[in-house]
Amino acid sequence: MVASAVRSYASGFSDRHLAEVDDEEGTINMKIHNVFIAALGAEIQYYSALARSLDSSLGNMLEQMAITIASLHYDVTQHVEGSIYQEQTDFIAELLESYKNTKGVNHKKPNIADYANIVDMKSASSGHSKRHESDYYLYDRETGMHYLIELKIGGDLDNKKARSEKEALLEQYCILANTLGSADKVKICFATAYNRYGEGKPWKQGRVLQFFAEEELLISSKFWNMVCKSPKGYEIVLDEYRKNAHLLRQIYKSYSKVV
Repeated sequence: MVASAVRSYASGFSDRHLAEVDDEEGTINMKIHNVFIAALGAEIQYYSALARSLDSSLGNMLEQMAITIASLHYDVTQHVEGSIYQEQTDFIAELLESYKNTKGVNHKKPNIADYANIVDMKSASSGHSKRHESDYYLYDRETGMHYLIELKIGGDLDNKKARSEKEALLEQYCILANTLGSADKVKICFATAYNRYGEGKPWKQGRVLQFFAEEELLISSKFWNMVCKSPKGYEIVLDEYRKNAHLLRQIYKSYSKVV
């Protein structure tokens, strides 16, 4: 499955970019006009543009690959829909403000207990229906657990984006818990495909930690292990990826012959 995803991605990426070599508005050519990189030479200029394009599109491939793998073990959906109540959205706003206000007297460090009772915050007249898109909504039939996951490949978020990600997840949490009648088996997670600080090292992205509790993080191996539903999921995915990485290296070789 990993091999198939890499082969498909490499073929599509190579064909698209090689076809656009002489197109002034092609993806690579639109990335090469940084005069400061151009001053370093044509080879570095084109390869840096190719690397940036590869990095951004590789993220899309990893997201789709994770969905395909997850579908082997979970029921996979990419949205939730149902009722959410004004009391709940008001509470979410107040909670996020307390996370944001790091120097204030009302500052809170994120904890999953913070929203444990949010499903009870509602009145009959304040509810309205809402649909929320989700990166991954996984339902584990064996355990009955519902996982709402937002995946950011490298997890590098600024303050505003980290807050909006947590807000979206909490709203999805409310919608799903309201629908199920309980939040006991609903879990929200912020995930990354790799650890930008190095596998096995502590996750130190301050803006993410400002809004997410440790228990809500699925960093690198934890994410792939969960998606694969195996303690060796990360190792299996990475091993298969490495076996087929030569297909991506060939893109550089092919491109060097025509630039």
